[in-house]
Amino acid sequence: IQCNKEEGKKASSESWMWVIQSAASEEIRATYFHYSRSRSGDVPKELLKNFHGYLVTDAYAGYEKVDDVKRSLCWSHLRRYFIESIPLDNSGKELPGSKGEEGREFINLLFYMEEHSNTLSPEERKKKRQTGAKALTDAFWSWVERTSAIPTTNEKLTKALAYGLNHKEQFQTFLEDGRLEISNNLCESHIRPFATARRAWLFADTPKGAKANAVLYTLVESARANELKVYQYLDYLLTELPELDYAYLKDPAMLDKYLPWSAELPDEIRMNQKK
Repeated sequence: IQCNKEEGKKASSESWMWVIQSAASEEIRATYFHYSRSRSGDVPKELLKNFHGYLVTDAYAGYEKVDDVKRSLCWSHLRRYFIESIPLDNSGKELPGSKGEEGREFINLLFYMEEHSNTLSPEERKKKRQTGAKALTDAFWSWVERTSAIPTTNEKLTKALAYGLNHKEQFQTFLEDGRLEISNNLCESHIRPFATARRAWLFADTPKGAKANAVLYTLVESARANELKVYQYLDYLLTELPELDYAYLKDPAMLDKYLPWSAELPDEIRMNQKK
């Protein structure tokens, strides 16, 4: 995100919006946007200082600063590297038979297997992974090692293979807990509306504006995560909260029933649950 009036920075320089998403297996479904002038690993370290558990991300080294977490890497990011390495003909179509295509097919098969275990309990999912997914990833890493030994001028393929091998242990983390997803796609689905809208509004003028933007996207995307009608939810907040006359400043727990995951929210602001 670009912030024009960030002290000590040029208007054209980059600031950052950090996004945290609760896992699909969690009872509370929440999306949190946080504005920062920095991309330093100190930012997630501070944001997650009271969190202990698994952290699903890409391989950005800054997350290594976060204490008391176990990293689990996103297979979608690895697949993207292999897709980028597939050579194209003059019309932009993929040339068949490339090593990049082989790598992508391994990962596509992993996603296919995961898709067919989504309805299982975490315990059943873990058990199934220990056979099917474990065998597939073992075959994949053997293929990566063999392919890495073959000389190539395809720098993007070399990058994809190195990205995988350098983080092999963290790509395997998902096998040890059935609650874990193999990708960060859920979080990215809540980032996408922000990234799309940014093309229209281009920048934040001040840090206060950027932080207000983060607050609004936190509310909107958390409402979406909980299948609320976003406009009706915001209208409800703006109607009901003034009635509290700022009493929640002394007792923040008063706000609990207004949060997007609250069971006390009125039915009329919820999406139709019928399929």
